[in-house]
Amino acid sequence: MMPMQVLLANPRGFCAGVDRAIAIVERAIAQFGAPIYVRHEVVHNKFVVNDLRQKGAVFIEDLADVPAGATLIYSAHGVSLAVRAEAEARGLKVFDATCPLVTKVHTEVRKMHEAGLEIVMIGHAGHPEVEGTMGQCGGGMHLVETAADVATLAVNNPAALAYVSQTTLSVDETRDIIAALRVRFPAIHGPKKDDICYATQNRQDAVKTLTDSCDVVIVVGSPNSSNSNRLREVAALRGVAAYMVDHADELNADWFSGKVRVGVTAGASAPEVLVASVIERIRQYGADTVQELSGVEEHTRFSLPAGLREG
Repeated sequence: MMPMQVLLANPRGFCAGVDRAIAIVERAIAQFGAPIYVRHEVVHNKFVVNDLRQKGAVFIEDLADVPAGATLIYSAHGVSLAVRAEAEARGLKVFDATCPLVTKVHTEVRKMHEAGLEIVMIGHAGHPEVEGTMGQCGGGMHLVETAADVATLAVNNPAALAYVSQTTLSVDETRDIIAALRVRFPAIHGPKKDDICYATQNRQDAVKTLTDSCDVVIVVGSPNSSNSNRLREVAALRGVAAYMVDHADELNADWFSGKVRVGVTAGASAPEVLVASVIERIRQYGADTVQELSGVEEHTRFSLPAGLREG
């Protein structure tokens, strides 16, 4: 039997928006002291959230759980205008860790709404990014999750319609939904630039490269991470066995039986330390070499909000 080899996707793991969100929480704790309250998990990774909790972050869903005068941070997924208004009314000190690429979509929604357009949101029901984006205007938005949903979409004026997308979706699936929207509503307006973020697209492209030469793909990411789930789906849709794990203990030795090349990647909210532990466990299952593939180099950096020290 040939020895097993691990191929590492590139890029993988943390993106600029996640780096910024984690840094905002850590700097706020260092600058103002614990506790620092964070609305929703700042990023969707259990390891990251538990680490920040140990440092003094308190994760809440309801602003009523934030004491008067406390410091509050919005998660990378963004929040609705109603949440912002509530925080302001309560006099909370707020730092916004919303990913700037999500903020871009929020701005698009407000401009579309001001122009009198009904808006279709392509995304997953219940995801905090979707809730925040759909909360950028007082109604007039519709959610579609699949191309099939387009057939039953009821709008007031097909001539005054626009769409936006959740930033962490599958590029291929979103393309199909947009195509269905354009067929049914030929006059629909889209954003000037695709809403799927650069990091999501780069990581999906890297997984496609992995599937060209791997027998199985392991995605490191938490179950509630949209972009991590999409990475697993991308590999599976290309006919390769694919599994998502939060950490090395969730690996199953049977997944690697008879496999020659194992692809490993990580969602945009999964730290590299988890990837390293997964690789070490796969070595125990018989892998003897690890090769990092070439890929797109990411140089995007986002600055911290005013009021937080950069260093």
